Amino acid sequence: MQATRLTLMCHARTVAQKLARFPTDEPLEMDGASAKGSRSRQFKGTPRLVCGPELRTRQTAELFGSDVEIIAALGDCDFGRWKGARIDDLQTTEAETLQAWLDDPDSAPHGGESVAQLVERVAAWLTTLTATPGHVVAITHPFVIRAALTHVLQSPAFNLIDVEPLSAIELRFNGRWRIRFLGMDPEETF
Repeated sequence: MQATRLTLMCHARTVAQKLARFPTDEPLEMDGASAKGSRSRQFKGTPRLVCGPELRTRQTAELFGSDVEIIAALGDCDFGRWKGARIDDLQTTEAETLQAWLDDPDSAPHGGESVAQLVERVAAWLTTLTATPGHVVAITHPFVIRAALTHVLQSPAFNLIDVEPLSAIELRFNGRWRIRFLGMDPEETF
């Protein structure tokens, strides 16, 4: 039986990330149009390329190829009324509410999606991949990657995981999900 190979890749940097704001549907900080296809040979073979519906994930996916499938389940967490808000401002104006949200995965004081709901959504999508052998490259968001890892590890570690722009981690399914850390190419120099 051939395994399902899932490469979860975070979208490229946005201004909202740089300014520590909850995301909106903002574009990438870089000029994605001039870099289209620049990473198309990063993966061997022709993986199935999927991404979330937001502009930043679609623009990042274009770095890897033009045949991209948009998957709603890979959409970012719905941050409700906190969209666009600076985290530092919320620590001043809504410190208790923000802390409650960080402490309780079922909490959604912003009126959007709770972490528990996000993990459930991502877990359901992962389940659909278990019967799909082959390589899937999914361009998505830090919160979605954290949710996938939380589900696979069956751990409450969501807030202990940091995901950097354009970072990737691989999951493989062959009866159960396993995490595979990607190494550097020994030919690559600094």
